[in-house]
Amino acid sequence: MIAAAIILVVVAMIGAPLFTVLAAGGLLASHSADISPDILVIEMNRLASSPNMIAIPLFTFAGVLMSSGGAPQRLVNFYRAALGWMPGGLAIVTVGSCAFFTAYSGASGVTILALGGLLYPILRGEGYKERFSLGLLTTSGSLGLLFPPSLAILIYGIVAGVSIEKMFLAGIVPGTLLMIMLAVYSMIYGNKSHVDRHEFEFSTLVTATRGCVWDLLLPVGVVVGIFGGYVSIMEAAAATAAYVIIVEVYVYREISLRTQFYDLLVESCVLFGSLLAILLVALGLTNLMIDAQLPMKLLAAIENHITSPLEFLLLLNLFLLLVGAMMDIFSALIVVVPLILPLATRYGIDPVHLGIIFLANLEIGYSTPPVGINLFIASQRFGKTIVTLFKSTLPFLLLMLIWLMMVTYIPELSLWWNYE
Repeated sequence: MIAAAIILVVVAMIGAPLFTVLAAGGLLASHSADISPDILVIEMNRLASSPNMIAIPLFTFAGVLMSSGGAPQRLVNFYRAALGWMPGGLAIVTVGSCAFFTAYSGASGVTILALGGLLYPILRGEGYKERFSLGLLTTSGSLGLLFPPSLAILIYGIVAGVSIEKMFLAGIVPGTLLMIMLAVYSMIYGNKSHVDRHEFEFSTLVTATRGCVWDLLLPVGVVVGIFGGYVSIMEAAAATAAYVIIVEVYVYREISLRTQFYDLLVESCVLFGSLLAILLVALGLTNLMIDAQLPMKLLAAIENHITSPLEFLLLLNLFLLLVGAMMDIFSALIVVVPLILPLATRYGIDPVHLGIIFLANLEIGYSTPPVGINLFIASQRFGKTIVTLFKSTLPFLLLMLIWLMMVTYIPELSLWWNYE
């Protein structure tokens, strides 16, 4: 049993697909616990039948269309016209553009690839130092994970059995707070470094707004539709996909139905298919661990050393920062959430608040070694070493750690909607 587990770990470390490792782990666990492996198939069927699953491929498809169309350039033009006059204005443009784009693309890697190459030469050309520019773009790649319709929030809601609408509401204030903190730091840096500013011109703002008005209306429609009670999550996802198709194909004409649409559809299917395969086997494995009372055993071990919720949250943050540095966000959500949730409930942590803490940690983990995905993607995009990029991110990571402490120990930031 131990030898087989070690083999699985080694196979995972050398690059085997995660779903195959999880599936093998599930079969191994069921065999060792004398539990029928049928539970894996039952859980797969239950998950595949979940109505919330429909939203994930539709939002994924919308994000792929936007990243392949002209949305990145249109958004940069708008934010630059609106905020370029401020000290550090272009850095604030970067923060806003990345947050908007990540919320829809669902992955920081896409954001860095789509916006990094566009914004990096502009930042350098207007007087921002290389280190600041690299750090800003690398860490900003994961902004937006707490804003609707983030795929990370969707998956947490499905895995934890928590209302997705409540999770969307809970992420708004913490996500906005982080953007404000980064914007203030950018303004201070821009003022001290005397970077170039752009004179505000109302006509330029009007032109830029006209150029991306259909992009800007999309998040407004999603938020109003869901929280106004007009549409469900699934209906909002379908409407978003249809809206983006119309905008990119017929309004802006950035995507051709004849030459590009099929390839983009295939790309979306591959992205969702890989995620679905991991979800199916991971949740089956989770049920096996619950049947084997693993969460209860962990709880018993922790209770011997931790006596208060504050101590538990501190340990949780340290653990999740490590997880975020070692695993991609979707794998971490699927594998770790079912183990942590019963422990957090025992210490009185609201599942919605736990979700925001979880995502905040993983957002930071994206930019920390040894496996911070933002560092590797930025290294490929900008041609810099991992060490150089990590040093560049340190001031931003410090701000994000302060933000994490605020989100963790001030639950009202996440549960504000529950105090009305």
